[in-house]
Amino acid sequence: MVQLGNGWEFVVLTHACLRAGVVPVMALPAHRRVELAYLARHSEATAIAVPDRMRDFDHQHLAHELADDVRAVTGGPWHVLVAGSEIAPGSTDLRALCGPGDDPAADHARLDATAVGSRDVAVFLLSGGTTGLPKLIARTHDDYAYNARRSAEVAGVGPDAAYLVSLPAGHNFPLACPGILGTLLAGGRVVMLPSPEPVRAFATIAAEGVTHTAVVPAVAGRWLDHAVEHGAGDLETLRVLQVGGARLADELARRIKPVLGADLQQVFGMAEGLLNFTRLDDPEEVVCTTQGRPMCPDDEVRLVDESDHDVPDGELGSLLTRGPYTPRGYYKAAEQNARAFTADGWYRSGDICRRTADGNLIVEGRDKDMINRGGEKISAEEVENLVYQLPGVAQVAAVAMPDPDLGERVCLYVVPRPGATVTLDEIRGSMERIGIARFKLPERLVLVDELAATKVGKIDKKALRADIAERLDAGAPA
Repeated sequence: MVQLGNGWEFVVLTHACLRAGVVPVMALPAHRRVELAYLARHSEATAIAVPDRMRDFDHQHLAHELADDVRAVTGGPWHVLVAGSEIAPGSTDLRALCGPGDDPAADHARLDATAVGSRDVAVFLLSGGTTGLPKLIARTHDDYAYNARRSAEVAGVGPDAAYLVSLPAGHNFPLACPGILGTLLAGGRVVMLPSPEPVRAFATIAAEGVTHTAVVPAVAGRWLDHAVEHGAGDLETLRVLQVGGARLADELARRIKPVLGADLQQVFGMAEGLLNFTRLDDPEEVVCTTQGRPMCPDDEVRLVDESDHDVPDGELGSLLTRGPYTPRGYYKAAEQNARAFTADGWYRSGDICRRTADGNLIVEGRDKDMINRGGEKISAEEVENLVYQLPGVAQVAAVAMPDPDLGERVCLYVVPRPGATVTLDEIRGSMERIGIARFKLPERLVLVDELAATKVGKIDKKALRADIAERLDAGAPA
């Protein structure tokens, strides 16, 4: 299991594993004992790579506790590899392990003689869902190499590229879309940074001549705010800003090029396979209002209704996909596979989309993120996009609020900009002036300092739905 921060050790260890046929399980730095113990059991891992400490948390101590638990159950060896300056007894120094060998030519010959098969599992990624413990996604050398190489082509990444990784490196987006693997396969350079915090990120882009990077929408918003306040001079070399992981509001998308100077590339995909990109030569309207189209001509995409019947272009449908780099099931997960995959191999992504006449997808939310108000289906992301047009709104999330009469109503969680005042009447008034259907108007507003987030930085709608249910049960005033 690999639970490292964004440093050179992650890059070297990952490539060593891929070369030697060791399958890395891409855990995240935010994981703790429950998630790690589950992953260790499920993957039958025999080692874990961790930092000594990160953000005041002792990962090394937790890794040894985990090792004791695993050994007690399996009776087999379990190794703790540590990156850092504080290597405890019983740990292996990962930095020393990743050092150059004494005889590189002999090492090459030995590895070539035992080369892994291209159809063998290369890496275990984690499912990105917010419910329950993550599922393991087995990606083969064939499919993941294609994933990385084709992503690099679509993103314009070549030998002259410098790609900044500031999202957690074990996540599919910064790992191979094109990320670390795609950039190095194309002959480019990779720059690792622990956080996308704008001050350090902007300085690093300037110092390293970064040409490409990837962020989630919340980070894109922070970068825009920072550039407006302090200028975007540090971003002169930045050619492409990829934004993915969640739907980017159209209003924010339209500001990327004018404010940051980089071309926006929207990315909509999943660790389970399918990747969609807007193309760098697409018209502005396509780039700013859609999440792109499949990167591979052999990707198959269907949008279906509740009966799995295909819906016409322009109508909402649940996304099904299959293709050459989309696996046919999760690892050792028969029950989940029965729900997530059809008998003929289509993966049910859980995304609700529209398809334009030219084949681009517009993500309207998740099937669990549609608000059903008395039978009227409301896209949470449509509501969010409208609310983002208010100047006082820094971040917004629309969630379903339980209601005894209608089943659900629309509740908004809003992070106001510093010094700004945001009211429910103001939001409803702005939406009514646009001419939005009244059933889509939010009926409750909760102002917060920050939105709950998942371990990979996405807004945690599950946590927000639980929070509003608790507030209602407690009789909290609107």
